[in-house]
Amino acid sequence: MARQKKRQEAAWKSRKQEQHPHGKIRSLKEISSEYDEKHTTD
Repeated sequence: MARQKKRQEAAWKSRKQEQHPHGKIRSLKEISSEYDEKHTTD
């Protein structure tokens, strides 16, 4: 009984950690490159 509960809790935690409710977090490098593309003056 205790093993099954531990297994259920572990599965629940892994499902929760896999979720990205607001999308995947972008790196600072990606954000800065997008900013540079939008704000460059030719």
